[in-house]
Amino acid sequence: MPGALEEAKVSLLEDLVQDDHQDQKLSRRVWIESKKLWHIVGPAIFSRIASYSMLVITQAFAGHLGDLELAAISIANNVIVGLDFGLLLGMASALETLCGQAFGAKKYYMLGVYMQRSWIVLFICCVLLLPLYLFASPLLKLLGQPDDIAELSGRVAVYMIPLHFSFAFQFPLQRFLQSQLKNMVIAWVSLVALLVHVFVSWLFVYSLQWGVTGTAMTLNFSWWVLVIGHLGYTLCGGCPLTWTGFSIEAFSGLWEFTKLSAASGLMLCLENWYYRILILMTGNLQNAEIALDALSICMTINGWELMIPFAFFAGIGVRVANELGAGNGKGAKFATTVAVMTSLTIGVFFWLLILGFNDQLAWIFSSSDAVLQAVNRLSILLAFTVLLNSVQPVLSGVAVGSGWQKYVAYINLGCYYLLGVPLGFLMGWVFNLGVMGIWAGMIFGGTAMQTLILAIVTVRCDWDKEAEKANLHVNKWSEVK
Repeated sequence: MPGALEEAKVSLLEDLVQDDHQDQKLSRRVWIESKKLWHIVGPAIFSRIASYSMLVITQAFAGHLGDLELAAISIANNVIVGLDFGLLLGMASALETLCGQAFGAKKYYMLGVYMQRSWIVLFICCVLLLPLYLFASPLLKLLGQPDDIAELSGRVAVYMIPLHFSFAFQFPLQRFLQSQLKNMVIAWVSLVALLVHVFVSWLFVYSLQWGVTGTAMTLNFSWWVLVIGHLGYTLCGGCPLTWTGFSIEAFSGLWEFTKLSAASGLMLCLENWYYRILILMTGNLQNAEIALDALSICMTINGWELMIPFAFFAGIGVRVANELGAGNGKGAKFATTVAVMTSLTIGVFFWLLILGFNDQLAWIFSSSDAVLQAVNRLSILLAFTVLLNSVQPVLSGVAVGSGWQKYVAYINLGCYYLLGVPLGFLMGWVFNLGVMGIWAGMIFGGTAMQTLILAIVTVRCDWDKEAEKANLHVNKWSEVK
């Protein structure tokens, strides 16, 4: 009976995946595609905002301990954890291509095998990245951070090691579930984790008064709640068609899987690390503590809003992968158009909101007048960053769903690091514009150019040919031994 029920559920999901647009009016087609998209994006927005809110809550608690504590937590979160997070998240995104296309092609068993391969690869990667946490202080000093901030950030980073290892399991689990459209499960588990995080933050910081180290430790609890919740659902019968138990097959084809994961990791970490470099460059300015506090607050607000485009990143990645896996190139193209326009509309709304409330943005994070004034000055750049980021992650999601990670990695390398970083350095130091110059150069140089190139690539794509490639891709990876 449970098997029959699951078959019925999968049949319903497959109906969502299949498109039949031939004789339908444009408005009807948009409505149908929007329902399919928001079936994924709605819960994904909630789960991503809940997960990111844990970081925001941590930073807010630290901000009210003092400016030095806020700077230390900001560096630990945005640089140490950020460098690690970007790479592991990117490597796990290989599952968005593989699981999404396999689900569209009805090769359900392979989803569980792919996830287990990803666990193995990401766990090994976590072990190799461990020195990043153990030697954070000397690394930050080497990168030019002030000694007091580097020392406290290094101490905080050591307490975040359990958080580091949770990424190896959480990221593959989330992509495994979202590829088969089980997004409400992710949303409910995220809500529980957020509530745990709020309670633990209050307990450690205010009740036990463990200070900045207690603030750092709170993230370990909430992120492992995410892992345990998603893993428990998967192992206890939530995915009977796609999870058939641990398999020795997970250890086969690991080298090929590692190469695909590395390409995915390179693509996303080049994007993710870009803003970490912005924070590091700011740390080398005069009066670095105030500049870092202001920039980290802006990056936190940007990251909070960015969870919406990231949900579209996940949604369009699944939609494109499902459509291509089912051999429907035109469906993938139409899904892309609807997702970009929807996300851009939301981005314009937040752009106007930030411009309208620019003098009130930092109150939740700091009561320092100097920090509040600095954030106010940076708000115009924050607004345009939000606007650009309403399109760029969606186009990256299309790339992931199509399996273009390697090519996009080259685009990111050229736009961000050969154009954006030098332009930011030029405007920040040569033209003496400080943090505003660094940020403006990196946004209008790197991010804008990358978005433009991805838009051109997407518009010129032959989607029928991509559907044929996806079919070959699914067959190849289901036969890897």
